[in-house]
Amino acid sequence: MAYTAQNFDHLLGLKGFSDQLLQNHFKLYQGYVTNTNKLLDTLAAMEKEGKTSAPEYAELKRRFGWEFNGMRLHELYFGNMTKKKTDLSQNSPLYKKMVETFASGQACENVFVETGKMRGIGWVIMTYDPIGKKLFHLWINEHDVGHLAGTVPLLIMDVFEHAFMLDYGLNRADYIKAFINAIDWEVVQKRYDEAQM
Repeated sequence: MAYTAQNFDHLLGLKGFSDQLLQNHFKLYQGYVTNTNKLLDTLAAMEKEGKTSAPEYAELKRRFGWEFNGMRLHELYFGNMTKKKTDLSQNSPLYKKMVETFASGQACENVFVETGKMRGIGWVIMTYDPIGKKLFHLWINEHDVGHLAGTVPLLIMDVFEHAFMLDYGLNRADYIKAFINAIDWEVVQKRYDEAQM
């Protein structure tokens, strides 16, 4: 069964993000979906033909993590953005966990933002470890490197250049402000609630 690219056109008109930037980003995401499907088909064919010991199979198998995670991280990223401003209630379980972990909701946001300002390209993810019951802000250089096994991604921010350079040039800090203002906290809270089950 092939993966189908989700439609995120409802984000067009999002404050702080030009439609051209978003459309370019959607097209990039669709490429990850296409490549994930191509790799699945190619790998299945090679497995059927008994070519699993071929060097080509190994390289495609390694590449699969890049394409799949590129697809999934973009879905989570676009999925935690909204045109309508939402706030996280200070009475919510997620907010309380943020305070427990970082001493305050603002401190949690500050660490997330500062992580996003680090030099390099990649992703910033607020993730939850349901076993240790802890929140972490991760820096992920590449789609397939740096994930903490077993953790649940709650809030995802793309900090590859394609996510901001068209609108902000090298001013990543202004992009991050626009992203913070576009967070759909209802979605993030729902992800946290589901991770508690």
